[in-house]
Amino acid sequence: MDLRKFVAPEFVFGQGARKLAGRYARNFGANRVLLVSDPGVMAAGWTAEVKAALNEADIACTEYSAVSPNPRETEVMQGADCYLSEDCDAIVAVGGGSPMDCAKGIGIVCSNERPILEFEGIDNIQQPMPPLICIPTTAGTAADVSQFAVILNTPEKLKIVIAGKSAVPDVALIDPEPLTTMDAYLTACTGLDALVHAIESFVSTASSPITDLHALEAIRLIATNLLGTISQPHDIGLRSQMMLGSLEAGLAFSTASLGAVHAMAHSLGGLLDLPHGECNAILLEHVMAYNFTAAPERFRQIGGALGLDLRGTPNCRDALLAEIRRIKTAAGVTHSLRELGVKPTDLPALAAKAFKDVCLVTNPRKPSQADLESIYAEAL
Repeated sequence: MDLRKFVAPEFVFGQGARKLAGRYARNFGANRVLLVSDPGVMAAGWTAEVKAALNEADIACTEYSAVSPNPRETEVMQGADCYLSEDCDAIVAVGGGSPMDCAKGIGIVCSNERPILEFEGIDNIQQPMPPLICIPTTAGTAADVSQFAVILNTPEKLKIVIAGKSAVPDVALIDPEPLTTMDAYLTACTGLDALVHAIESFVSTASSPITDLHALEAIRLIATNLLGTISQPHDIGLRSQMMLGSLEAGLAFSTASLGAVHAMAHSLGGLLDLPHGECNAILLEHVMAYNFTAAPERFRQIGGALGLDLRGTPNCRDALLAEIRRIKTAAGVTHSLRELGVKPTDLPALAAKAFKDVCLVTNPRKPSQADLESIYAEAL
C-alpha cells in the first residue's frame, strides 16, 4: 500500500467556539492581531464579536477588510503591509474562504518577505506563517482546516493554488452560529462546494482509508441536511450538521486533494471573476460523467452516501447524475455557464488554464486539454 499522510490543524467545534479567539491568541503570546474579514461578515456582526473576545483578553486589533470574493494578490500584499506597519504578531481570520485564503497569503508574505504570487504550487513556503486562527462563517470552503490557499493573479486573470503544510492554520474555531446570517443562495453554493470537496477527494488518486471515512461522511451529512438548512436557516441543529459536513470534507480534501471540477472552477473564477461555489456546482455533474469509467465502484459508494440504493441498478452512472441534478435544482442552483456570462469563445483559454492547475494532478481520469474544453461546452 502506498504511504499516505494526514494533515489537520487543532480545531474546536461547537456553538460559541468563536468566542475562544482571545484565549487562543493569548496562548500564542499575541499582543496585536491583524483581524482579517470582509464587508459582508462585518455587516453581519461576527467580526465585531471576535474583536470583543480579543479585547477581553487584552489583545489589540487592527482590522483589515479589503477582501474581494475572489481574493486578489494586491489585497494580500496590502494586508501584509498593514500587518507589518501595525506591528502585528498574529492573524485572526473571520469569514468564508476569501478572508481565510487572504489571511493565509498575508501570513506567508510576512514570514517569507516575497510577493505572494511566487508561492504558487506545492511546498514552496520556506518559513512558517505567524500564528493563524481561522473562524469560518460559511459551511463550504473549509480553508480553516486545509493546506490550500487560492489567490487571484489579476494581471494573468488566473487563480493560483498555494499548497503545503505551512498553509495550514494553527487553530480553527468552528462555530455553526455564524451560518445563520447566510442567505439561501450562499447556503446552497457553499454547501455544494463542500459536497464537491467530498466527492473529488473520494475519487482522488491520492485518497486513503482515513480520507475516505471523512469524505463519505461529508457526503452523507450534506445530502441529508442541505435542503433543510436552506428552508430553515435559523435551525442551529441543521446548521451544525452542515458545518460538520464541511469540516469532514475539508479533512478529506486537504490530504487527498481534489480534481477536475476545482481545476476548471479555478480557471472560470480567474478569467471571469465568478463565484467559486457556484462554478463547482455547475461543473460537478459534467466532470462526474467524464470520470465515471475511471472509478465506477467509488462512484457507486458515493451514490450510497447520497442515499441511493444502487444494488442491481443497470445504469448506476445515470442514476447518480440524476440525483446530483435533483439536489442542485432543489437547492436553487440552476444556472448554466452561459447564464453566468461564459461565451463559447472563452472555452479554449479556460481549458488551457485549467489544464495547468495543480488540482488536475489527482483527478481519477487524465484529461487532455480538448477533453476539458468539451466538458466546459457541455456545461454551457
